[in-house]
Order: sequence, then C-alpha cells, then structure tokens
Amino acid sequence: MQEMMVKRAVELLENGTVDRVLGWTTGEFAYDMTPAVFRSADDLKNGFVYNDFCAANLSKYLIKECVAGGKILVFLKPCDTYSFNQLIAEHRIKREMIYVIGIACEGKADIDKLKDMGIDGITGITAKDGVYTVATIYGDATVKATDAMAERCLSCKSKKHMAYDELIGEDGDVVADCGRFDMVEKLEAMTPDERYEFWRGELSRCIRCNACRNVCPACSCEKCIFDNPGSGVSQKAAVNSFEENMFHIIRAFHVAGRCTDCGECTRVCPQNIPLHLLNRKFIKDINAFWGEYQAGENPDAKPPLGRYEKGDREPGEFGGVQA
Repeated sequence: MQEMMVKRAVELLENGTVDRVLGWTTGEFAYDMTPAVFRSADDLKNGFVYNDFCAANLSKYLIKECVAGGKILVFLKPCDTYSFNQLIAEHRIKREMIYVIGIACEGKADIDKLKDMGIDGITGITAKDGVYTVATIYGDATVKATDAMAERCLSCKSKKHMAYDELIGEDGDVVADCGRFDMVEKLEAMTPDERYEFWRGELSRCIRCNACRNVCPACSCEKCIFDNPGSGVSQKAAVNSFEENMFHIIRAFHVAGRCTDCGECTRVCPQNIPLHLLNRKFIKDINAFWGEYQAGENPDAKPPLGRYEKGDREPGEFGGVQA
C-alpha cells in the first residue's frame, strides 16, 4: 500500500491539488513511526513510510497545518476520520483546506506486546493473512496478528471511513458488536472499593508528561487549564494521589461527549495506563442516558452534552453504575 500512497501523493503535489502531504516517517527506531509533513516528490519517495507501526492519528496535526494556510493532503485510517469530523464540527480545522485520502486498515501492531514476546532489535514489519512478520537484527519472527495487535484495534468500532475525497483499498463497515465496553462493564461490576483500588493502581504511575493531552484530538483548546499556573493543577508533577486523580478526571470530563474513542491517549502513555477506559465509561453512559451517539460520525450532529431539551434527565435521576 505504501507504494500506491506515495504515487498518488506525488501526483496530487505535482498537479497542484495540494502543496504538502501529512503522513508518517521513521523516527528514532524502526517501530517509532512519527507524523511528518512532506513538501516534494523527493521527500515522499525518500522519507514516507506506511506499515503496521503507523498507528498515529494524524487528524490533530491538521489544526496547525490549517493555520499555516494552503491545501494539505492527509492520509486517514477509518478511526481517524471520526476525529477529523469532530474537529470540523468544533471549527478547529477547515474542510476546504484538506484533501483526505482514506486508507483501509486491519489494525496496528503494539510494540510493547512484541517486546513482551521477547522480540527485540526490530527493523521492520509486514502483515499478510493475519500474520505479522517482524524483521529484526537477529532474523525474522512471525506472530499471529491478533496476539500483537493494539487493544483499540482488537475492539475497533469501525472499518468504515466517515469522510474522504478518495480511497485506497476497500472501505469496510461499522462494527456492531466490537466489545469495546467489555472492560468498562467489568469495572462497573466491581465494588466501589475495588474500583478505587484499580484506578489508584493505574493512575499512581502517572508522571504528568502530558503525552495523553498533547496527542488527544479533543484536547485542542488554545489555552488549557493545565497551562494556567493559577489553576492549582498546572504543569507539574503530582504531589499526592489527589492530584494524580484530578488531572485525568478533569481531562476526561473535558472531552466527554466529544471523545471519538481513537485510543491515542493510551497508545502514547509511557506508563501504559489504560486511559481510554475513563472515556469509554462516559461514552457508555451517554449512550444509556441520551441514546446512541458516536462523536465524529456526523459533523453536523448536535452532541448530547451540547444541547438542552425539556426531556433531559435532571440531577439525581441518573442512577446507573459508578465508574
């Protein structure tokens, strides 16, 4: 697929449809694929990479590119297009400035899972017929794709693109029973003390690197509360368990009803905290209280928490199970 993507990007650059391309390139390591902007055919041919380590959701990077002007070509996986639509709905990016090529996706590899299998010295990866062939300095290793795939991909909500100008590969369908709320339901079944201990165990590892906030497409405020020194929760290491909890709880509430469940927060967390579970709990509750709603599915839809109706539930009527 990489060859087709580069060929089409070069064509769109050379015919003037776009003036730059947002894609992926190799970072410090062969498995460290990082977003990058390409401005020439040579740049694309020499630096553009697309493989099963290209998990980054490129939609957020469009905010900066739209400010810069011109027209940008971006490659988006199905899950990325939900974030793309949500950013349009919030007027953070301009649709007319962006040319979207949707690319089919069957899931991305989780480097931590591969390392846990004892696979080191990784230099590349290919996928075929549900099997990853991982190239290393010690030789090739093969693993079943589902054994090394990122959790968010195993519970993928959709193989269908919500927005695109053209597609490379086949478009899929929305996955009706993806099981993405299974772990949320397990947490709901716990006692309050058990849930508290679970989240204390997870959040106690937080080092306040802000990677989750910085990568999140829904965290796009020009001035964030965590940048305000007068807020009491500004950029600093947490001094106690209260601050560890508050940082993530505040962030989860700020993206409630807007989170598309792209899973980027968990992907970039260096401490492997399952932050997406907080967001999924809110998504599950919103579905239960206001009806099924998927952020980013339709940029013209009014979000449940962004409108008032006389039939809305009142405080005290919610009931349900606490997170």
